[in-house]
Parts: sequence; C-alpha cells; structure tokens
Amino acid sequence: MVTQICEATEIIPIDFSDVVKINSSSTSLIWKEKLARVHSGKTPRVLDLFSGCGGISLGFQRVDFEIVGAVEFDALAAQSHALNFHNNSSESMRRHGVSRDITKTEPEVLIQELQIKDKPELAIDVIIGGPPCQAFARVGRAKLREVAVHPEAFRIDPRGDLYLRYLHYVRILKPLVVLMENVPDVLNYGGHNIPQEMAEVLSDMGYVCKYTLLNSAYYGVPQMRERMFLIAYAETLHKEVHFPEPTHWIELPRGYESARQVAMKSIVPNLFDSNESFYAQRPVPCNSLPPAITAAEAIGDLPRITLHLEGKLQRGARRFDSLIPYPNGTPITDYAKIMRQWPGFENNHGVLDHVIRSLPRDYNLFRRMNPGDQYPQAYEHAGNMFNERIKELQAQGRDIQPGSEGFEMLRREIIPPYDPAKFPNKWRKMEADKPARTLMAHLGKDGYSHIHYDSSQARTISVREAARLQSFPDGFVFRGTMNPAFRQIGNAVPPLISYALAQVILSDITHGG
Repeated sequence: MVTQICEATEIIPIDFSDVVKINSSSTSLIWKEKLARVHSGKTPRVLDLFSGCGGISLGFQRVDFEIVGAVEFDALAAQSHALNFHNNSSESMRRHGVSRDITKTEPEVLIQELQIKDKPELAIDVIIGGPPCQAFARVGRAKLREVAVHPEAFRIDPRGDLYLRYLHYVRILKPLVVLMENVPDVLNYGGHNIPQEMAEVLSDMGYVCKYTLLNSAYYGVPQMRERMFLIAYAETLHKEVHFPEPTHWIELPRGYESARQVAMKSIVPNLFDSNESFYAQRPVPCNSLPPAITAAEAIGDLPRITLHLEGKLQRGARRFDSLIPYPNGTPITDYAKIMRQWPGFENNHGVLDHVIRSLPRDYNLFRRMNPGDQYPQAYEHAGNMFNERIKELQAQGRDIQPGSEGFEMLRREIIPPYDPAKFPNKWRKMEADKPARTLMAHLGKDGYSHIHYDSSQARTISVREAARLQSFPDGFVFRGTMNPAFRQIGNAVPPLISYALAQVILSDITHGG
C-alpha cells in the first residue's frame, strides 16, 4: 500500500493489489499478441529512449529490427538520429527530428506523434536506451516499485527522475524486451546498486532480468569501453537472459580491472539481504580468439591531416562541408571494410567530418610524446623542450633570465599550465597496436585524451576517427559542428556491441514462447 499526495495535502491510502492482478493478466495477453505477430514474420519494432544520435539503434537496425522512433532531449542528437533512421521524406524528418523531453512526453502521445497506427500497448516490441542515473540514489526501491503499479507516481513525488520515466514507458508500452545501458558505476551509485533495483521492479512487472558488465573491445570495437547492460524478457518468452559471447580477446590494463572491482562491491552477497541477485557473470573471452581491433586497424586508412602543421588551420567552428577522399593505395583492413560497407550506410568516396581541434601550442609536444604517454610524461617532455629552447636562445646571444617577462612568456608558449600531480590522466597518446581507451562526451573540449599515435601528424583525433573508434560506419552522419558531434559520439553506445546484443535478443524473441 502507498499513499497519494493530493493538491490539498490530503493523505489518501490506496490499495493497488487488485490493480496488479488485473494488469498482470492483461499484460500477458498483450505479450502473447506481440509474440504471435513476430512469429508470423513481422519485424520487431524498437523504441529508443534517451537515444542520442543512435548507437544502440544502429546495432539493432543491422539485425533487421525496425526503429520506429526515439526520444532524445538534445536537439542536434535528435536530428542526427532522424537523419540516419528516418530520412526517407521531409515529413518523416519533421516527425522524428524534433527533440523531446521525456518528463513532458507521455507514451500514448508519442505513439500518436510518430503516427503508429496500433494502440500504445501494442505498438512497441522492444525498448532500448540508457537513462541517466543522476539523483537516482535518493529514490530507492520503494519509489521504483510504486511506479510499477501507479501510473501517476512520478507526478506526485518531487524526487521522480528519468529512471522513473523510463519505467513508466515500460509499464505503459509493455515491450517484450527491455535493454538498458549505463556506466559501471551504476552498480555502486550513492550506495545503491541501480541495475539490481531496476531489475527488482521489472521482475515485479513480469520480466525475467539479468545485468552484467561488458567491454566493447571483446566485441570487435577498437576501444576498451566498459559498460553495464541489463536485459529484461517478458515472462511470455519463456527464455532465460544471456549475453553474447566475445568475438575478440585482449588482456585489459590493470586500471580497467580495478575500476570493475570497485563498481562490483555491491555484488558481494549480503547475508542479511534475502533479495535475489540479478547479476550475471560476464562472458569471458579466451586467448584463442582473434586479437582486439587496434587503433591503427580502425583509423589507419583515413586521410592524413597535416594542414595544421602548415599554419592553415583556423580557429572557429568546424563544419562538415568538404569531402576528403579516401587515399589511394592505402591498405584497407577488415575493420575498415566494415566501416565503409555497413549495410545501409555504404561509403565509397570519402569523409566529410574528418576535422580536428586547433591546438598550435602543443603540436611539437604531440610529436615528442611516446605512445602511451600521459600528462606527467607530456609535462616532462614540455619541460625538456623549454630548456632546449632556452639554450638555443642563449647560444644566439640572447640573455633570458628566470623570472623575466621573456622567460615566462616562452614558458607559456611551450609548457601546458596544468599540475601533473592533479591531472595524471588528462592527456594520452594512443598506441597504434592497441585499442583506444574510453572516449568521453567532452572530447570536443578536451581532446587530449586521444592524441593520434602518428607523430608525423602531431594532433588529436578527428570527428571521423572518433566515430571509427566507436564503430560508427563512415556513412553515418552527425548533425551540427565539431564539438556537438564529438559529444554525440562520446555519449553513444558503440554500434558493434549493440549489434552483438541485438543478435542474441532477436534469436530469443524468434524462438521464444
């Protein structure tokens, strides 16, 4: 039993036990109708919540799911999603390319706006997405369970957040499958194991749930990106949740393993907690698998960029209006072929978004750094370069004394201003023979985390190189200029790991029931 807070602050007890029973019976019938539709040969329909530009959508589309719509608050990301999945007409672009606030958009209204003819509860077979976890910890199990049975719970409690809206969409649209993604820290966020609590609520709704941690490098993505994935199946499928087996192998750096252990502290069984654990042991690759895709395999065939070294790169917004052809004679790896020949996104000409940041102070420093160097090493290199320059000037007869205006000006021109003790991971030069480290959403403003491994180019990575490292095909387009595109890419789920998950899910839907 929960209490409803009315406008007059009157407390009215409401017993939802009968509602749960009725909903359980009607939901089962709806699931059976959806499953029968899929078994008749119809394509499963997907709704992407918190979609961003569409990383998860792209993986599902490749397995022949139909992406019927998305909800995304960021206007440019919403336009990118529409450009790539609904660009068959101007009307379709208008309908799908608008930003939507999930806290103000009801599922029934969304289905109507998307012009899906079925009733809302019959319109969607799969819900995918990664709702942000901010403020989740102060909601907790009780509130989540209330949302599961009370359609207005998110309205009457000021603590309601985006996870509650996600659950609201699941409750109203009754998908056969739910896929959620988030950072590993959600396993231990403010003292809460968020996937565990979400799984408990989804279980109350009639879903069979499991969650685990997967690393993208194990699934053909040239990036060591660790993320939590939760899958929930409607009981009607009569399927146990399992996760895709790895296709590639790599021994992850120690930092990844330690970060995983910190995130998984909440997984340790509590003798005083009788709640079922929904955690599934992650599939472990064996070293007989093909090695993980390296940075060089991922981006080595793309055109070289050296204009910045000739003083021809201007500051300002970088637009994607100049096609740079693929270089002739450059070896094309199997991974590069996938990026050029992705079904529906084929590209045989070149790239439009191969643009970089202007960082003139640091080009020589980028050239000096060794693969794998981070900010402390970069700072040391810069100090050596500064001392070398001082000696050169002194050899020319110029007297530059420590503390003088000329001395300090030269120092600022060569040495970055950050304390290496406070920012040890701020910079990193990629290694050509290893996958990249995790790309972040702020790559556009702080691209030093991915300095190109090729010293002769002496730069940070381009937008298209970032997209390649996330496994976005070259035919996938991003709306906006450089910084918004970097943000969209960094926020996305790599399409290739989504593809691996979608294959498992499609098989289970097709053979379930």
